[in-house]
Amino acid sequence: MTATDETRPRSDGLRDVAPDRQGGEDRPLVGRIALVTGAAQGLGAAIARELAEAGATVVVGDINEDRARQTGNEIAAAGLSAEPRRLDVSDADDAERAVDELVARHGRLDVLVNNAGTDVTLSVEEMSVKDWDRVLRVNLHGPFLMAKFALPAMKRQGRGHIVNIVSTAAKRAWANASAYHASKWGLLGLSHALHVEARPHGVKVTALVSGGMRTPFLLERFPDIDPQVLQDPRNVAQAVRFVLLQPDETVIPELMVLPMRETSWP
Repeated sequence: MTATDETRPRSDGLRDVAPDRQGGEDRPLVGRIALVTGAAQGLGAAIARELAEAGATVVVGDINEDRARQTGNEIAAAGLSAEPRRLDVSDADDAERAVDELVARHGRLDVLVNNAGTDVTLSVEEMSVKDWDRVLRVNLHGPFLMAKFALPAMKRQGRGHIVNIVSTAAKRAWANASAYHASKWGLLGLSHALHVEARPHGVKVTALVSGGMRTPFLLERFPDIDPQVLQDPRNVAQAVRFVLLQPDETVIPELMVLPMRETSWP
């Protein structure tokens, strides 16, 4: 095969794998390196599996090292490529080190999915300053750090994609979720700002606004919630795959994915 059949030569010496030809329709992300944060369970684990099934090598990043290793091993046991790593997205040194180690090992970083998130369900009066700071550091400061350190590698390649997992909490508000709302409204704004900054360098940025899912994030905190009004996290993971597979000339800056019986959105 010629170079144009399998790879795209670049002026910087790197060679971009053409995923649609290299892996076929079932594995269109072969040759891509993806880092997913908060990937040990719930939506993050679903995204990691979806991208691995599409052929990507996925770094399963999570602050819970044991769960990250378990999820990574489960993906690897299916014959797919996954590398677990303990990752605290709120720690600048750890975030930078994670990106640097990944690029040193693989030579590139193609996809960053900022999925790690947390919440404290209390009123403004009841919430401690410590809890407020923790939610903002994970949900907003964390994606800033990860994008800050991932962008240089992607710019050197002349391509890359950052997907920020937002929420309908960035579109409206309900009681006892002030920190979560502040972080997700902020993340939506950050995502669009990154979109503007990154486009001239061939780097895409997408804000994926997700409605409620059947994940521990909701089911463990709200045991009375009706799971039938929620969606399977795999559906949202497939939306991540969808935006990643758009042609080079197209980017989706924002996409909303709701369950049909969503109660937090009209």
